[in-house]
Amino acid sequence: MLDILEVYMRIRGYAYKRLDGSTPVMERQEMINEFNNDDDLFVFLLSTRAGGLGINLTSANHIILHDIDFNPYNDKQAEDRCHRMGQKKEVFVTKLISKDTVEVDIHCLARKKLQLEKAVTDGIKGQLEEVDETSRVSGSLESKEEKLDNETLNQLLTSALKRKSSG
Repeated sequence: MLDILEVYMRIRGYAYKRLDGSTPVMERQEMINEFNNDDDLFVFLLSTRAGGLGINLTSANHIILHDIDFNPYNDKQAEDRCHRMGQKKEVFVTKLISKDTVEVDIHCLARKKLQLEKAVTDGIKGQLEEVDETSRVSGSLESKEEKLDNETLNQLLTSALKRKSSG
């Protein structure tokens, strides 16, 4: 998916940085510094696992998770790259989840894990709500999370470009 997003960035002519497992450790901090200090860079493509630790992206405020993890804390840690001291903007998180794919199952499992963690840490006894096949998609993807089509995604990118260029 990261390769597809990179091709899209090139086609659109967007300046970006990419960090994944193949990025040499010595280059990572330099890339982060460039991203945080260069107004022309507004996209930092990260794999969740490679970008999960030791990265501070306070100049970013939109996170698009494209590789949902079975461990919800890996996703949360990736989200936290923007939630740092020095962040002055509201942070938005979008998860790209394709309907009727294994991603839905992974997302639902991750939500259950977070519910379980909350029940344990809050000291609440009870059962996790059962998620049946029909409510699974509607409950996790349609009720609280906005569905985005290609046109909407392009509008979001265009809007982000306009905001970036105006200051």
